[in-house]
Amino acid sequence: MAAAQQGNPKGKGNGAGNRPNGKGKGSGGSARGYRPPVKNTNWFAIWVSVASAVVVVGIIAAVVLINVKSSEPAVAPTASNIDTSTGSVSFGTGSNTVDTYIDFLCPYCNQFETAEGDTIQKLIDSGEITLNVHPVTILNDYSSGTEYSSRAAGAFFSVAQYDPANAYAFLQALYENQPDENTTGLTNAEIIDIASQAGVNVTTELEQSITDNEYQAFAIEQSDASGITGTPTVLVNGTTISVTYDADTDIVANLE
Repeated sequence: MAAAQQGNPKGKGNGAGNRPNGKGKGSGGSARGYRPPVKNTNWFAIWVSVASAVVVVGIIAAVVLINVKSSEPAVAPTASNIDTSTGSVSFGTGSNTVDTYIDFLCPYCNQFETAEGDTIQKLIDSGEITLNVHPVTILNDYSSGTEYSSRAAGAFFSVAQYDPANAYAFLQALYENQPDENTTGLTNAEIIDIASQAGVNVTTELEQSITDNEYQAFAIEQSDASGITGTPTVLVNGTTISVTYDADTDIVANLE
C-alpha cells in the first residue's frame, strides 16, 4: 500500500513530462534539455535586398534631380538685338516688320532663304524693314539623335550674342551647308568652322558658347512657346503670308 502513495516519477504524470522545460529529463530521455532549432541566416538574400533598396533610392534621386533641373529656367542671351520674350533676333531698324520662323534643318526654309534672302538683306540695308528671325526646333528629332535643329538654333543665338553684326551672314552660311534630314547633321566643331568662314569673329567666349550648347535649351523653350508647327512661316507687318518663294510677291508687295 505504501507504494500506491508515492508521487508520480519525475518527467511523468498528467503529461507534464512531455512539455519541454529545460530541466531534467525530457520525453525522449535526453539529459541535455530543449534547445530551439538553429536558423541559418540567408546573407545572400539580405544583400540582394539591400542592393535593390540602394538602386531604388538612386533612381528616385535621379528622377528628382532631373525634375529639378527641367524646372530651372533656360539660360537666355542678353544682347539688345535678341528679344527673349519672342525668341527672335532682329536685323535692321525699318518701320516695316518681317518675321520669319525657320528651322535650320528645314529644306523649304533653305529654299526660302535662297530665293528671298538677297532681297531681304537689301531691304534691311536700305532701312525699309526690320527682320525678326525666330529659329525654331520642330525638326529636332530628325537628326539621328544629335538634336541638330536646336544646336544650330542655339549657335545662332550665340553668334547674335557675341557678334551680332555677322549673325545674318552666319544664318546664310548654315543654309549653304545644310545637312539632310535623318542624318546626324553638323557637329558643333563644324558649326564653329562655318561661322569662322562666314566672317564671324569667333572669340574664345563664342566658341565655348557653341561648344557647350549654351543657348540650346533657350531655343527649344522659345520654339515650343511660339506654337509654330510648319516652316517657313512668314509674317509681314503682323500678317501671315502664303510663301511663294518670290520676294516681290511675299515681301515687297506687302510693305507699307
